[in-house]
Amino acid sequence: MTCAMCARSITTVLSKSEGIYKADVNLVLECVDVIYNPNFITIDDMADKINSIGFTYLGLKEFNKINPSIEKARQDSLNSKRNRVIVGFLFSIPLMILMLGNIMLPIPMSYFMLIVTIIPFIYVTCPIFKSNLNALKVHNLNMDVMYALGIGVAYISSILGTFQIVLTPDFLFYETSLMLGSFLMLGKWLEEKAKGNTTNAIDKLMNLQVKTATLEKIIDGKPTTQTESIENIIQGNIIIVKPGEHIPLDGIVINGKSHVNESFVTGESNAILKKENDKVIGGSINEDGMLKFKVTHTGNETVLSQIIQLVQDAQSSKPPIQRQADKIVTIFIPTLLTIASISFIIWNFIFKSTLLFSLTIFISVLVVACPCSLGLATPTAVTVGIGRAAEFGILIKNGEVLEISKDIDTVLLDKTGTITQGQLTVTDFINYSKISDNELLKIVSSIEQYSQHPISTAIINYTNKKNITQDITTDFKIHDGKGISGIINNKEIYIGNEKILEITLPDNIKKEYNRLQKEMKTTLIIMYDNKIQGILAVTDDIKPNSKKAINQFKEMNLDVTMITGDNKLTAQNIAKNINIDTVISEVMPQDKSKKVKQLQEEGHIVAFIGDGINDAPALAQSDVGIAIGGGTDIAMDAGDIILVNGDLIDSIGAIQLSNKVMIRIYQNLFWAFAYNIILIPIAAGILIPWNILFKPEYSALAMALSSVTVVTLSLMLKTYTPQIYKKNI
Repeated sequence: MTCAMCARSITTVLSKSEGIYKADVNLVLECVDVIYNPNFITIDDMADKINSIGFTYLGLKEFNKINPSIEKARQDSLNSKRNRVIVGFLFSIPLMILMLGNIMLPIPMSYFMLIVTIIPFIYVTCPIFKSNLNALKVHNLNMDVMYALGIGVAYISSILGTFQIVLTPDFLFYETSLMLGSFLMLGKWLEEKAKGNTTNAIDKLMNLQVKTATLEKIIDGKPTTQTESIENIIQGNIIIVKPGEHIPLDGIVINGKSHVNESFVTGESNAILKKENDKVIGGSINEDGMLKFKVTHTGNETVLSQIIQLVQDAQSSKPPIQRQADKIVTIFIPTLLTIASISFIIWNFIFKSTLLFSLTIFISVLVVACPCSLGLATPTAVTVGIGRAAEFGILIKNGEVLEISKDIDTVLLDKTGTITQGQLTVTDFINYSKISDNELLKIVSSIEQYSQHPISTAIINYTNKKNITQDITTDFKIHDGKGISGIINNKEIYIGNEKILEITLPDNIKKEYNRLQKEMKTTLIIMYDNKIQGILAVTDDIKPNSKKAINQFKEMNLDVTMITGDNKLTAQNIAKNINIDTVISEVMPQDKSKKVKQLQEEGHIVAFIGDGINDAPALAQSDVGIAIGGGTDIAMDAGDIILVNGDLIDSIGAIQLSNKVMIRIYQNLFWAFAYNIILIPIAAGILIPWNILFKPEYSALAMALSSVTVVTLSLMLKTYTPQIYKKNI
């Protein structure tokens, strides 16, 4: 496929078929996503329809595998185009020199040209004429229709002139026709070669997938190892990885210690020390020690497979600006044909130029225009940009996000797991009761064991270290935004913030409560048997880069707000520590999305940054939802952008990279439009008063360079590094 009209041909022929509900063609990836009913149409039927309009069906694309047959077909296509270019220029250049030299031949020059060029001409231009016929079959005007018309008119005119049928021997375009075809094929070859480089990021990820693994088995009570195909590995298998080897699948280390390089998967440049009970990611490299791990995820469920799937889906998506460009392309070719025809009429009938000159103008206009550059301007930049983002551990889920990100004016940040580490620990325990610390903690842990809240997890971890056991709790209840309650030993227990109590705290307890909150700790009151028995405080350390990220948001003139369920005093102290001016505290999880909607109704474009699980409604409501991952723990369904490493700095990188991609798209579109706006009038003869004629062969060369220029500009994104990372170097 070379232009948006090619994609439209496939969309048209498939969409008209019974049983096909949706067909989305990706020009750059050269694939089509189809939603269909297998009761009405089969894959073979769709393949036949694609083949019938001149394209070649290469098979089903497996999202996390490189298909050798597809790669071979692409290489064969490149080789074929290259060979046609070589043959074309080997014949056309000497013939052009021959024409300029007025060399005497034993037979008329016209006959000589016909004999010498006819076979090379057919060989070089055959794909163009074939594509032209197939496009006309489905009533679709693609650029090959225009090219076939241009070079076809030139060559047929030459034949008619040779035999003096209607035209005179002056109409000799043999070498021009062949050179036109050669330049057109050169353009297609360069374009296809450049397009192939846009998917390098995906290829790199796919190449990280290991084909075999060293499997440990127990045979006759003795551990033995054997090499096993990755497809045969199942969850729970024990894998051994030696230094220098790729870790084949996701798992948990059960023995050994080693530094592991996860940069290709997560974007984290430094090797990470992995030891017992740590998670490892398939595709990462074991550097300096032997690791033995238990497999937790295989096949499409691994982190690497999910990243590949997500990036491929994103590269196939279309931002709104691409849809607008595609609409322009659909009217471009009819408009071009009209301009070429009008140019011919004006020069031949109004300016009374010769038929030969008017025909030259007609051919030049047909060949010079290039909607291909318009069609490639957006998808090539999107494909390269999303691939580049993945290299930084930034997973952009669709192309539309790239376009919206440039308009963000407000950033709403969740606290836990986003600004902070998301790993709570108990820092303070104050006992006001008459029972021992361990007895009170046993009562506390007996109710906390029923809650899944991170605070409860921190308390259970704290009591487990003290070897404290739990009793049974009945009538367990969760009070959103307040705490929990239940009955232990026939006595009511409440654990939570001030809101859960209906009494005023005594002065001595209030003093301690406020002190702990000022220290940015989440403070809980323990009320048992209608008495305040104690206080627990937990804290969540602020991530190292949080303050730097907040300051960078402000440098970008974005309004930054922290939103949290914490009490007002704790929230304000944390916000002050990281330079956030606006805080929304004591917010229920379900109310975060309401706050996002409120800001949107006020006219703001909102980015919400949260953990991807508890903040799912707010992420979905926001204009751009950015989900904070945790390296091996990634909520793939959350948000529009996923930050694999969980570093807030990466949200800056995501926005900066999105802005860069959009700038590159605008640059591509500018050059594509400028090229056509400038060169079409020149080809039509606007510079003739100054004795400047844009010959057809010049037009063909310019056309070839236009698409290559656009793709090359997009490929430059492969080396782009967001400014925020340069500051970290």
